[in-house]
Amino acid sequence: MKRIINVAVLVSGGGTNLQAIIDYAADGRLESGKVVKVISNKAGVFALERATEAEIETAVVENKGVSQSEFESGLIKVLESCGAEVIVLAGFLCILSKDFTDRYAGRIINVHPSLIPSFCGEGFYGLKVHEAALARGVKITGATVHYVNEIADGGEIIMQKAVKVKENDTPKSLQKRVMEEAEWKILPAALELLCKKIIKGEQQ
Repeated sequence: MKRIINVAVLVSGGGTNLQAIIDYAADGRLESGKVVKVISNKAGVFALERATEAEIETAVVENKGVSQSEFESGLIKVLESCGAEVIVLAGFLCILSKDFTDRYAGRIINVHPSLIPSFCGEGFYGLKVHEAALARGVKITGATVHYVNEIADGGEIIMQKAVKVKENDTPKSLQKRVMEEAEWKILPAALELLCKKIIKGEQQ
């Protein structure tokens, strides 16, 4: 029987990148992995509805009002209970500690809406990334999938896709195009790649 890697997706909001993974799996392209759990740090976010709609189990581990170690202990408990071997950060707006990222080294991936090393690191998230790109006057931007370590957007790059900036772009129009043309394509593809590597024994 073919080995399938259990995947957990961590979310904080609307879950558009989660939806891209759900659609990729529904198309039969996520051959080496299966999303077994969607975990949010906030109750009531739309990403949880998307997961329920796709018949994926959900959990909420709140980070508000608890210490970092309590929050991460809660996350680890859920991750272990569902046997997750790979973690995808899909619009997950929490910084994870070195202890946590070391525990899952080479097993956590994130998508960032720029071509790293441009417009990345602390404070660069959501529309802020696209505002900075437009303010700088770049002609090409895009998205990057990378491994997650304790440095914000600091892990090794797995995949990138470029997107042209148009003259009349606003931060919102650019954000939408980067999502559609880059993020939603490379995040599921990078997930499949990582799961495949783990099955082949190429990824510790």
